[in-house]
Amino acid sequence: MLYPFMTLEDDTEIVHSDAYLEEGKEVVRVEIEKPVKGGFSSATVYLPDYRWEDITGFSQEEIDYFTELIGSVAHVIIQLAREGGFENASSF
Repeated sequence: MLYPFMTLEDDTEIVHSDAYLEEGKEVVRVEIEKPVKGGFSSATVYLPDYRWEDITGFSQEEIDYFTELIGSVAHVIIQLAREGGFENASSF
């Protein structure tokens, strides 16, 4: 399941998965999707390693921006992922 996290001014949506174990390490998948003419730009980043995959339509400059943005709130995303999103979070 993916949980809404943030919508930017340009309608870019940032959502995250539940926290899960991958090879014994906690991981959270973060999806970014921006509407563009004829479809969407999208990318996936895995926290806490900031491993990017499936980048479509975003420039390196945009990915750098998202890396910085997500880095500033990664601790919140990870906590929310552990608790089942904003609706289930006890500490937010």
